[in-house]
Amino acid sequence: MSLFKSILAAGVLAATALAGAAHAAFPDRTVTLVVPFAAGGSTDVVARVIAERMSADLGQPVVVQNVAGAGGSLGAGNVARAEPDGYTILMGTVATHALNPLMLKTKPYDAEKDFAPISLLVVVPNVLVVNPQLPAKTVAELLALLKANPDKYSYASSGNGTPLHLSGELFNSMAGVKMQHVPYKGSGPALNDLIGNQVSIMFDNLPSSSGHIKAGTLRALAVTTAERAPSFPDVPTMAEAGIPGYETYTWNALFAPAGTPKPVIDRLNAAAKAALANPGVVGRMKDFSATIVASTPEALGAHVKAEVAKWGPVVRAANVQMD
Repeated sequence: MSLFKSILAAGVLAATALAGAAHAAFPDRTVTLVVPFAAGGSTDVVARVIAERMSADLGQPVVVQNVAGAGGSLGAGNVARAEPDGYTILMGTVATHALNPLMLKTKPYDAEKDFAPISLLVVVPNVLVVNPQLPAKTVAELLALLKANPDKYSYASSGNGTPLHLSGELFNSMAGVKMQHVPYKGSGPALNDLIGNQVSIMFDNLPSSSGHIKAGTLRALAVTTAERAPSFPDVPTMAEAGIPGYETYTWNALFAPAGTPKPVIDRLNAAAKAALANPGVVGRMKDFSATIVASTPEALGAHVKAEVAKWGPVVRAANVQMD
């Protein structure tokens, strides 16, 4: 071997060793977990519970940073452009990785190419709730009411283009009915008007409606996941209630920028799984009616592709676009 080749080979080996050592030492400083929504929402709450336990496993702080704006796309875009070293990661959702890429005219990132999946953490059911004065105690009765009174009834959502809005559009499409959409600036105002009977029907995240369901101020007709929610075992799934194949839910998942080394991804995945196995975290997730998944990176990547494929036709049928 020539002297030049020997020096080159030695340099490659040294660089590989240094890179391996750097990965093995990960993390040696604070990890920032970007939540692309305002503090206090369900995604933020889940992120803070998980971050606390991941900090304990990693031996370094995992600090939540809220970067709200553009329906989650601002924070997600920031992470997509961050250094791919594992020190800036994202709490992604169905909005950031399925809906926004389909609806936004200007694409701030590619949901599949610009991120390295880490783990699908939890899924949270949505629930179809109605005002108790509505003369429908089951999904079948609601469908009969809607078909007999086309365009008479409206459903509330937390805003245009949100998962809750599109849950209603999917219901319209699959059930062959037509409810008018009334968007609000968040679930809180929508629930207030639903309870006040200014609007009759709503798809909501189960955690935010659960107290009203228990108090009797709202009636739950069905949960939107494939299985019943453990916190409301008497509420049927949408499939059980007569709309087979209907399934929507909110999910939270960890992503890093594309190009993050696999050993770093694997370390973050292991820390996330350890956090989700912690009894305290298990209890908190149960309180949120969240089902723990704790997937592999590969399974999360497949999940994102499936979500984009599922929501594409719904977004096109609803003709929803955002600037």
